[in-house]
Formats: sequence, C-alpha cells, structure tokens
Amino acid sequence: MVIAIGSDHAGFTRKTEITDYLQKTGYKIIDVGTFSLVSVDYPDFAKAASLLVSEGKADKAIIVCGSGIGVSITANKVQGIRAANCLTDEMACLARQHNNINVLTLGERLVDKEKALSIVHVFLNTDFEGGRHTNRVNKIHSDTGC
Repeated sequence: MVIAIGSDHAGFTRKTEITDYLQKTGYKIIDVGTFSLVSVDYPDFAKAASLLVSEGKADKAIIVCGSGIGVSITANKVQGIRAANCLTDEMACLARQHNNINVLTLGERLVDKEKALSIVHVFLNTDFEGGRHTNRVNKIHSDTGC
C-alpha cells in the first residue's frame, strides 16, 4: 500500500514519527513535505497529498498540522477525497467503517505520538463496511446528495 504523507511546520514532528512507523511496518511512503520547522502554508501540503490519492498515485493519505482542522478542510476540497480529522481510535474506526475515508488528518497539538500511531494503525487496518453506508458515501460526491 502506498501512503502519501504531508504536514505543515506545526505537524512536522508528528509527520516524521508517523513516517518512521509506516516505513518500519512496510508501507511505501510518498512524502510531499514540509521537511523542516520553518513556517509554511498548510493548504499547499494538504492539497499535494490529497491529489496523489485522487489521481490514484497513493492508496491513502495522512496529513498533519497543528489541529488537523485546516488540512481536513483543504483535503475535502479535492475531487474524490473523504478526509476526517480524528482524535481517537474510535473516530478513525467509524470514519473508515461508515464514511470510507481515504485521508486521515491529525493535529500534532491535540494527539501525542503514541495516540497518533494508534489512530494511524486503526485507519490503515479498518475496512469500509459498505451496505447501508455505500449510498450515503456516494451522496457525498454527488451534485444532489447534500
């Protein structure tokens, strides 16, 4: 599985920790940056990671900023993306099972390393339930669904 990963400066440390974890567990990573703590604009990196998923170059993406909110908003503007900002394992599980998210966003200021790695594990190892949720997810991307 190919995972796109990105962050702004406020998510750089957590992104680095997640990248190390993913590489050790055998995932292929496409890191779109940023690559330091120098201040940058989060939409640039959220869009870059999301486009890789939208274009089929990555299976899923993980994007980190200070709160996870800004990158989630940005990611959800990209065609075909369903991003959720998750603070707990349960949120990640339900977002995968019911919403079939393909982008996980995290807030470095809100989740510590241990919790972030646990959420990432749940995101990558939980399947979409389909069934009654399929029609709902399809409506997300339709012109008349919402």
